[in-house]
Amino acid sequence: MREYDAAEAPVPRINLPRRLAAEAVGTAGLLVSVVGSGIMGEQLAGGNVAIALLANSLATGFALFVLISVFGDISGAHLNPVVTFADYLVHRRSAGESGLYVGAQIGGGFAGVAVSNVMFGLPGVFVSERVRSGTGLWVSEVLATFGLLLVIQVLARRQPAIVAVAVGAYIAGAYWFTSSTSFANPAVTLARMATNTFTGIRPVDAPAFIVAQFVGALIAIAFASWMDPVRREPEKSPAGR
Repeated sequence: MREYDAAEAPVPRINLPRRLAAEAVGTAGLLVSVVGSGIMGEQLAGGNVAIALLANSLATGFALFVLISVFGDISGAHLNPVVTFADYLVHRRSAGESGLYVGAQIGGGFAGVAVSNVMFGLPGVFVSERVRSGTGLWVSEVLATFGLLLVIQVLARRQPAIVAVAVGAYIAGAYWFTSSTSFANPAVTLARMATNTFTGIRPVDAPAFIVAQFVGALIAIAFASWMDPVRREPEKSPAGR
């Protein structure tokens, strides 16, 4: 009798509750890295904003690589409503499932911010007063989200093995080449309203950021689909799984 090889065993389909848990925990982890490293960087940088931003960008980029590597085979590691939106449009994931993904991401984001605030001795919900408004920042969010979705859309089709490292590297870089420091994520934007720290954003400024992010996502989806058309397989389920 041939020995059992675990690598040959069938991989069970991950059910929806587990995928939603992965999205919630993954997005929470992302916000812990963003907000926690922002607070720590600001505390240790002695007023040097460049050093604080460097710490923030590196921590976020590394954390994204790890989180996508961990949760990618569970839920797809969207961790971002615009990524789920793209999946809904391009791969025809159902509207109901997509909505649940977005809810899990937003809930996880707020949980991650609360944990970060509490870790540093702040109230769990600490509404931000940090001003982030203006045409330059909105254009920046369009560009940042366009770049992120383009990276994901193209590499997921062509080189899926490097999506995690590419997304982490892109976001770490985009912290520096965008004036908004590349939020590029509606769940992150909403959650960052709840921390009056280095990475916060005033609630009144968040809607314009989110609109800009969806504009950037739509442009990226259209461009990627034109440049590298998806070959659909009709026998697959709407979720593509």
